[in-house]
Amino acid sequence: MSQPKQPPGKSSIPDVDTPATELRLAAPGRVENGGPPGGRYTPGVASNPEPALRVPSTKGVTVAVHDLGGDGPPLLVAHANGFCGGAYGPLARELAGHRQVWALDFRGQGQSTPPEDLDFDWAGLADDVLAVVDALGGGPLDVLGHSMGGAGLLRAEVQRPGTIRRAYLYEPIVLPAGLGELTTGGNVMADGARRRRETFPSRAHAAWSYARRPPLGFLRADALAAYVEFGFEELEDGTARLRCRGEHEARMFEASGTITTDDAADVALPVTVALGDLEEGWGGPARFAPAIAEALPNGRLSEHPLLGHFGPLENPPVIAADVLASLDG
Repeated sequence: MSQPKQPPGKSSIPDVDTPATELRLAAPGRVENGGPPGGRYTPGVASNPEPALRVPSTKGVTVAVHDLGGDGPPLLVAHANGFCGGAYGPLARELAGHRQVWALDFRGQGQSTPPEDLDFDWAGLADDVLAVVDALGGGPLDVLGHSMGGAGLLRAEVQRPGTIRRAYLYEPIVLPAGLGELTTGGNVMADGARRRRETFPSRAHAAWSYARRPPLGFLRADALAAYVEFGFEELEDGTARLRCRGEHEARMFEASGTITTDDAADVALPVTVALGDLEEGWGGPARFAPAIAEALPNGRLSEHPLLGHFGPLENPPVIAADVLASLDG
């Protein structure tokens, strides 16, 4: 993943108009809530925000659904692996005048429970999407999917046509036909997830640590703050722990059931497939995007060469404008 090469757009939220990498450049002193010297942390909401809905899904999963605000037709956001719905709050604020934005936490991530058998087959992503769509009154809904979330949304539409009206998918994990499963065992992404630090002295420490290095240091400051707010839980001793445990994220990377371009060929609704920089970063999802758009009967490619794989969290205003143009066009 590459670092954004353009300055992020302005936000209506005070004191968050900087890349997350600049969080460490604040005046000397200790961060509120006991962060490291020289850092700064901008809390967004309550320390342990509660979801608006909890929806039953398959394999004993309870899916957390967040109301991210706004007015207009509903838009459902589906997050990337290892993230959570609440992290997309800054993007939702850019959409607020046009859509009521809802965001789910997939199984075992955010505030959703893991499957009882700890089998993270990607078919479960579609089950979670369909359960949430039903809880919101049924489809067809407009949707926005990022990475793994885009695959979950497409699989839900394949499983139950009419679930989605229009879709905007940023670098969805949809594999070219004939490539095979994304993985059938341990891989570098899963290994990294298992090594990830899960506990910090506070949310402030976590934000400061993430802002110092890639990939989360490439996020805009308010998106990083939202991820830390929603992606961590505060324990009784005041420490902060990742809600998405490393083992669950790793099992998702290793799981079977990934969707292919052959599957996408059955999705007739209008779909925008967005991508960031093709030349830098680990490149897999971005490189798949042209083939995905071509396979979709009503697909369209939208390129953002100044962004990386986390584009919706790097530059929310740019992606929000593209989302609205795609869904209302």
